[in-house]
Amino acid sequence: MPLSSFIKDRSKANVLPVKSKKASSFHEFARSTSDAWDIGDDEDEDFTSSSSSLQTLNSKVAKATAAQVLENHSKMRVKPERTQPALSDVPTNCKVNKSSSEAQLSRMSEETCVRTPLQKQQSLPLRPVIPLVARISDQNASGAPPMTVREKTRLEKFRQLLSSHNTDLDELRKCSWPGVPREVRPVTWRLLSGYLPANMERRKLTLQRKREEYFGFIQQYYDSRNEEHHQDTYRQIHIDIPRTNPLIPLFQQPLVQEIFERILFIWAIRHPASGYVQGINDLVTPFFVVFLSEYVEEDVENFDVTNLSQDVLRSIEADSFWCMSKLLDGIQDNYTFAQPGIQKKVKALEELVSRIDEQVHNHFRKYEVEYLQFAFRWMNNLLMRELPLRCTIRLWDTYQSEPEGFSHFHLYVCAAFLIKWRKEILDEEDFQGRGLNGWTNTSSFLGLSFGRSESYSGCLLLSDCNTGWEHPFLQEGLLMLLQNLPTIHWGNEEIGLLLAEAYRLKYMFADAPNHYRR
Repeated sequence: MPLSSFIKDRSKANVLPVKSKKASSFHEFARSTSDAWDIGDDEDEDFTSSSSSLQTLNSKVAKATAAQVLENHSKMRVKPERTQPALSDVPTNCKVNKSSSEAQLSRMSEETCVRTPLQKQQSLPLRPVIPLVARISDQNASGAPPMTVREKTRLEKFRQLLSSHNTDLDELRKCSWPGVPREVRPVTWRLLSGYLPANMERRKLTLQRKREEYFGFIQQYYDSRNEEHHQDTYRQIHIDIPRTNPLIPLFQQPLVQEIFERILFIWAIRHPASGYVQGINDLVTPFFVVFLSEYVEEDVENFDVTNLSQDVLRSIEADSFWCMSKLLDGIQDNYTFAQPGIQKKVKALEELVSRIDEQVHNHFRKYEVEYLQFAFRWMNNLLMRELPLRCTIRLWDTYQSEPEGFSHFHLYVCAAFLIKWRKEILDEEDFQGRGLNGWTNTSSFLGLSFGRSESYSGCLLLSDCNTGWEHPFLQEGLLMLLQNLPTIHWGNEEIGLLLAEAYRLKYMFADAPNHYRR
């Protein structure tokens, strides 16, 4: 049997117990954890099983507690709109896609025309439930309080800057670095990207001219997508679009996908040095969401764009195209042949990490984890696959405020992002011992007693396999961690801390390159 087949078969056999063990542990955890939603369903059973302990309660305390609960419950029923908006509160320009259960409830309500007390099974949201990772709200994931005095002051500062005859772009960048208020983010991004001029009087004409120019490109080039020499480009775009943020309903709408196809195809035709490269499709989404937010008060992820006028949709499409083009102008070497820009950045990240956290760097070297294996995607997609979209939008506030933010500063953000998980990375050191049920090394687990320089049954030397054979399980565990980092609950606070650390690293190393060069 060839050595590669032998190791492959053994690896498959060895991984299965690890998975089953994790699954078993998870089920044990689930069984030992009570779900608050199940309390009402198991009320009788719980009461019976715990009746002996309830008898020990002081009757007065029990009555007082019950009375308080009833009082609180009655208050909640008097004002249900505070927890769930009525259908009449939904903006008329926002079409909401209901689930089948919600549609049924609506029909029942229309037929009876009587408001009945809410039952537990009827407590459904008015809008489809969006997974946390797919929520676009730029507020902190833990829930944001009403706008503070400081936030109101910042918003007023932005409005003064933006309404001045000639906007001070340096001051605008300074104000935008810690985040841009949602209300003024669209015009701020247009200015910071260089799409809009600082002069107020020129902005309207510039927008009109650039939007007409973009749709001129559509008329000139878009029909060529069916020509033989452009078919491969268009086919790849057409395949990638549905994969763009698949958890967010907004991006699964046919009209939105058609807009993205036009944007990406026109960009590829006008940039033949690179053409379309997988990953560029992700870079459209933040701009599209931000410019759409000018016309949608909330729940952008659920908004039906067919409610917008054709002129509004054309404006959003053209602005997204031009701002994405401005961004890509600064990092186009990431997408030219062999993607040299990404290779240089990954190498720079490796050297930087070796200086700021040698223990993590040596950990990767020990277990033969190459930076290119995980950091290529970080550079190619600007961390968009690692962060929720709401975090990406906040991150780009700062990137557009920094000189060479998407290229140079992004390197330090990646370094700070990696070191953020140093504990989890170093904790993977005992993955092998835990995962193999007592086997302390791969050789003994495979039932082999030879070292790196020995051969087996005339096969190639294991030292020549160059597959990290000594630690395949640990290497796999590290890569799985680095490609699935738990950022689902991240919000503005976490991104602010990440950016602060990245700025510290830049301050220490950017002007002293010998600090991170060997």
